[in-house]
Amino acid sequence: MRISHEAIYQALYVPSRGGLTRQQAWHLRRGRTKRTPRARTRQQAWAHVTDATTLKKRPSEADERKVAGHCEGDLIVGLNRSAIATLIDRTTRFAMLLHLPRQKGYGLVKPTKNGPALAGYGAVTTKNALVRTFEPLPADLRRSLTWDRGKEMSAHALLTQEIGLPVYFADAKSPWQRGSNEHLNGLLRQYFPKGTDISRWSTPEIQAVADIINNRPRGVLGWRTPAEAFADQLSSVPIATVASTG
Repeated sequence: MRISHEAIYQALYVPSRGGLTRQQAWHLRRGRTKRTPRARTRQQAWAHVTDATTLKKRPSEADERKVAGHCEGDLIVGLNRSAIATLIDRTTRFAMLLHLPRQKGYGLVKPTKNGPALAGYGAVTTKNALVRTFEPLPADLRRSLTWDRGKEMSAHALLTQEIGLPVYFADAKSPWQRGSNEHLNGLLRQYFPKGTDISRWSTPEIQAVADIINNRPRGVLGWRTPAEAFADQLSSVPIATVASTG
């Protein structure tokens, strides 16, 4: 009789027993008490990032910061999987904060594999929040969105399909490629400290913080505020391209 080495490992790491005891694991080279499924080791960490969505494919005009409508985004995450999505326009430095409340049943319904994400920053929930934020804007002010490689953006193809907003992903461990957003998130931690449950703040309270950030004069804008710079961009967009909000 022939038997594979994987069958031997699976027999040793019996799930019903909870794997090996800590004392038994001491005799193993890697000291693991549980067997990592082989399929999991083959999973791509960033399967949602394709060659067409890497940063090198983003229009070069975004790098120059002369044309508004190219945004950067990310999450600030708090306790109990609470989060706010943060957006900033690379040219005007105008910030937009998206409230991502946890879904009904969070903490009550047992999570299921491939089931709906009940945390506020599941892929579909994040996509829907971005659609609600960007769709009312003129097409000229939603030219691109640069994000890190978090799985909350796994539904980026649907986002692009629904409102025509292309999404590009920064390289792994390269926060400087989203420098404006990283700076914004640092400022926001004054209002939403690490180690707190962000869901305690309501949408109006979060918007009030965005208003404070957007009404700070910025040297890079000639000491105008981001709100003023963004308003200028809105007023300069041809009326025919302005999306209806009614």
